[in-house]
Amino acid sequence: MIKKISIEKLQPGMFVQNFNCSWLEHPFLTNSVLLKNDKEVVKVKEFGIRELYIDTEKGADVGDAPTLEEAHLKSTEEMHQVFDWGRSDIVNPVQIEEELPKAKRVKQDAKKAITDIMSDIKMGKQVEVEKAEHVVENMVDSVFRNSDALTSLSRIKDSDQYLFMHSVNVCVLLVSFCRFMGIGRDVIVKVGVGGLLHDVGKTKISPSLLNKPSHLTQKEFELIQKHAALSREILLKTTTISMEAIQVAYQHHERFDGSGYPDKLQGDQISLFGQMASIADVYDAITTDRVYHKGVEPADAIRMIFDWSKHHFREDLAHRFIKCVGIYPVGTLVRLESGLIAVVAEPGKTNILCPLVKVVYDSNKHRFVKPHDMDLGGRDGSGAGDRIIGYENPIKHGINPLDYINLQGIF
Repeated sequence: MIKKISIEKLQPGMFVQNFNCSWLEHPFLTNSVLLKNDKEVVKVKEFGIRELYIDTEKGADVGDAPTLEEAHLKSTEEMHQVFDWGRSDIVNPVQIEEELPKAKRVKQDAKKAITDIMSDIKMGKQVEVEKAEHVVENMVDSVFRNSDALTSLSRIKDSDQYLFMHSVNVCVLLVSFCRFMGIGRDVIVKVGVGGLLHDVGKTKISPSLLNKPSHLTQKEFELIQKHAALSREILLKTTTISMEAIQVAYQHHERFDGSGYPDKLQGDQISLFGQMASIADVYDAITTDRVYHKGVEPADAIRMIFDWSKHHFREDLAHRFIKCVGIYPVGTLVRLESGLIAVVAEPGKTNILCPLVKVVYDSNKHRFVKPHDMDLGGRDGSGAGDRIIGYENPIKHGINPLDYINLQGIF
């Protein structure tokens, strides 16, 4: 049985099933390991891990610890209680269907720009900040027309182009997050440039190490961690770069409780934009498939961000990010109270707990249905009276959510 425990209850003889952190935040060779002695327990605690999951069938138990299912249900219930789930005051002057083709071109341009910039850095050239600013300005324009189109496209992942697509996705998330926070357009561009360039330090690290199909050794782990400092070093040589962009690049792995890197900054020692970037970076990283791990579903990632907001992130910022992205992001497979299974197609217009969904399966009759739209926020119509009661694992149902929301084939 999988159970969730606090770090204080961790003891030798326990089998850690999941360290409950992103892959760069623990030094063990695998994400599952039997802890043999006190030294290994101390090693886990030193990396700032506050809660983790154990497998009681493979190691020692904690009798009163909640099961995996109980812990997840509690987190979801807490989110529902904590938030006012009404949409923000942001008005989208353009419908998402109209903006998607433009957003597609913007994202393609951004991918090409960061690919070219990183290639130039490898050859010893300076960062072309103007090229980055140009694509980020187009991103900002798209987000101001419709705040959901670009973020919906970040659901499309390409594991073979991870470094470039992760850079673009973090930029998109940061731009949307900044707009949600009411930050001015000029500053959003600066922060977005930082998001696009936040991983340029990885150009100084061997590709074979970055793409290693297994967990890292201690020395490799420490080398990879240097990329944030290397990003800062590269950007400081660029006279036209803003301080906001440098803060994003240098601080995106710092953690509010001081457990991050490279400087173990704590609380407000980390800039506002560094704190925002750390949330966006983790969200995109854990939702992306890599050669050594399967990315989690967006709704599960939101729950993890919520849990980590108690320690690793500034709580109010993490909560605002969740509200910005939505508790059920576009592309999430959800179960409705009626028993229907649906894909979230668009965020809710008045309440983010009530999105527009596309129904694809009827669990009452155990059969697929002709896909059709339901507006769960509508006062009448097919969605009236129905509601989401949880999210579903697409693999369990053999469903690829992206097949139903018109985003496949974007790249």
